[in-house]
Amino acid sequence: MEQEDLENPFENGGPVRIPVDGELDLHTFSPREVSGLLEDYLEECQKAGILEVRVVCGKGTGALRRSVEACLQRNPRVAGFSQAPPKAGGWGALLVRVRK
Repeated sequence: MEQEDLENPFENGGPVRIPVDGELDLHTFSPREVSGLLEDYLEECQKAGILEVRVVCGKGTGALRRSVEACLQRNPRVAGFSQAPPKAGGWGALLVRVRK
């Protein structure tokens, strides 16, 4: 992969690969994109044995956070979730427990 590809992953028009490492930063996504992305990401975390995920929503208007919470509430892979502690983002992030 060339350096250019790393600087602008959207340039090629194909899917963007997101590392499955237990942290999903949603700052660059709109609320309407969150549902599918979050579902896919949690599925991959579950497959990889990552059972604690930090989802960063940001501290903007709260629209993104509300979308994320709605998705998490209806996702069968989610055992529970809560606001992150201050050192992990506070009300700008959620900690998600993924079922085994």
